[in-house]
Amino acid sequence: MSHIDHDIPSTPGKFKMEKSSYMNRIRWHYSSLAKLTFWSFVLFLGLILVFFFKSPTSTSSPLPSDLSRRSLRTYSWGGPAWEKRVRASSRTRSRNGLSVLVTGAAGFVGTHISAALKRRGDGVLGLDNFNDYYDPSLKRARQALLERSGVFIVEGDINDIALLKKLFEVVAFTHVMHLAAQAGVRYAMENPSSYVHSNIAGLVNILEVCKSANPQPAIVWASSSSVYGLNTKVPFSEKDRTDQPASLYAATKKAGEEIAHTYNHIYGLSLTGLRFFTVYGPWGRPDMAYFFFTKDILKGKSIPIFEAANHGTVARDFTYIDDIVKGCLAALDTAEKSTGSGGKKKGPAQLRVFNLGNTSPVPVSDLVSILERLLKVKAKRSVTKMPRNGDVQFTHANISSAQRELGYKPTTDLQTGLKKFVRWYLSYYDSGKKSAQ
Repeated sequence: MSHIDHDIPSTPGKFKMEKSSYMNRIRWHYSSLAKLTFWSFVLFLGLILVFFFKSPTSTSSPLPSDLSRRSLRTYSWGGPAWEKRVRASSRTRSRNGLSVLVTGAAGFVGTHISAALKRRGDGVLGLDNFNDYYDPSLKRARQALLERSGVFIVEGDINDIALLKKLFEVVAFTHVMHLAAQAGVRYAMENPSSYVHSNIAGLVNILEVCKSANPQPAIVWASSSSVYGLNTKVPFSEKDRTDQPASLYAATKKAGEEIAHTYNHIYGLSLTGLRFFTVYGPWGRPDMAYFFFTKDILKGKSIPIFEAANHGTVARDFTYIDDIVKGCLAALDTAEKSTGSGGKKKGPAQLRVFNLGNTSPVPVSDLVSILERLLKVKAKRSVTKMPRNGDVQFTHANISSAQRELGYKPTTDLQTGLKKFVRWYLSYYDSGKKSAQ
């Protein structure tokens, strides 16, 4: 019961209110209500003025004060302080240093490449939308790692054309390392539109902004070994046919290669595509087999070991992250300048594609055996037939082209690489502070 109702008896019909007392209360009530309404209006006006003058210049939604609660699809950018951070992160520390925009910088490969570029004195600006395809807290941890080394990651989407244009207005990037993409083969069966949105529309947006930039940057971007699809000739060579994709993911990466060819031909953009072969290592992706095998072995859960038709072996050309980084940096360093200006081609431009693999396919069953030894836990194996979900039986890279033109030479075998991964995994998820989702 409120304080206004204290004098009213619980039994109705037996109470007579004095007129003078009643009127005094009515006058007091309306006087208080008027004051409350007036000051509420003043407060509301003040909040509007504060928001109007303090909010950053942006085409996006306002940024909530608590970053940890912010929506994954709500971004805020712009303003003098923001531009200052963008410039500082992109500034080179050496005369011939590169200024690189790294998309997907909070991703597995993006984090390692950004850190490597920064270590050698290049300017690096990251861009990532921190989506929830896998645990965003892992991406945030990578972001914190990069920020400690001086790399600022702009939170935004490659489909935000206004943001991309603004970044190129603020910084004259010499190179773009385009890694942002919807990854994973099996997820395409659940959310196919996300692959078209990121891997095709997003790539076109990047190329559109780059073609109009003056000067145009050179672009290195991540394709995938998945483009070889149902190809049965091994090892896979860049000259092999890639017109039989086994998954939508592979189809979007193949489409990306054709789109890259078009922008090179019409606008003179220097473009290098890198076909990665099953990259693994510390800070890796939780949706990759080696990662969730480790998690499930430690939890005592059964892990699926796929078997091809007629009991065929499923094998992958596992490539350690440090080797991939060396190949990516070599691609950036050997990329020739784009030849266009103001969206118009001035002459022929460089167009390349390379395999970046380890050249030593390993059966998935052997991967599990190595993890068992490193974790000192026996895995509960469940051998099942390979489902028709886009996976292929094997991958095997011919890297002779990358060796010749990039000086690419992988040096880490699976045993050594997994040992480094397991050490990181146990350290990152120790003492129950973090849980592998």
